[in-house]
Amino acid sequence: MIGKKRKLGKKIDNLHIGDSYTATHMIQDKDLLLYLGLTNDANPLYIQHDYASQTPYHRPIVPSVMLFGMVSSIVSMHLPGPGSHITDHEMTFPKPVYHNTEVKFTVEVTSIDVEAHKVTLSVHGFDVEGDEVITGELKVCPAYKPKSITASSLENFF
Repeated sequence: MIGKKRKLGKKIDNLHIGDSYTATHMIQDKDLLLYLGLTNDANPLYIQHDYASQTPYHRPIVPSVMLFGMVSSIVSMHLPGPGSHITDHEMTFPKPVYHNTEVKFTVEVTSIDVEAHKVTLSVHGFDVEGDEVITGELKVCPAYKPKSITASSLENFF
């Protein structure tokens, strides 16, 4: 990554109410296993078909925090983008997501507080059947414009 020029995300003065970004993620078993290995999470509801079949879910589900991680990635990489930071979040997960399911996430700017350097984003995610699987709100601190003294030391970011 060193040597590759990267752009910082939108600064607060470049954001507008109604700005949105939509991404689709296919949640495959390999992604789920990577997540569970990284977090050392061995919840049988996420990986054991024999256990999950005895629950109201009937089969293994995707951890809700993994869905939130996908939303966090959208914020970090797209809206507002690199340099931004989630400071507060409130999420609900009205329907479980099963393995090998495609989820469509949309984040949208709903308010901007220039003085506090924060934006509020709404979050909605739907499965292929059109059912909402995640909804919520994020408070995000967008990227700051680098000061000239540090701009040269951050030559990979413009």
